[in-house]
Amino acid sequence: MDEKVISQDISKEFYFKEGCYIIEQYNSPEDPSLSIARVRVEPGKKTRWHRLKDTIERYYILKGTGIMEVGAMPPKEVRPGDLVVIPPLCPQRIKNNGMEDLIFLAICTPRFESKNYEDIEDYAF
Repeated sequence: MDEKVISQDISKEFYFKEGCYIIEQYNSPEDPSLSIARVRVEPGKKTRWHRLKDTIERYYILKGTGIMEVGAMPPKEVRPGDLVVIPPLCPQRIKNNGMEDLIFLAICTPRFESKNYEDIEDYAF
């Protein structure tokens, strides 16, 4: 792997079926140990219940506020500077409860792969 600087490209943002917008800032088979995505949730919207197999995910909140639901924890308000740690197979979703976009980094180890994503919206908890 070579050293590099990767600039964010807003034009690469795409809508993901989970209910949010994503920019894959860094996700490469050349570096399978980590991926970083910029996630944006619009005001009043929430992501679908989901979980990741074989992946630890961390949300680092950059902008806005939200209500994080993860595992057995009671819902918790999150704001800029907060870090949420989500173990593998842990049910999760986040709601934007503010008036501006909720923006956070989703940092996955090992790197995010779509085969590890499971939508569990209809699963009874």
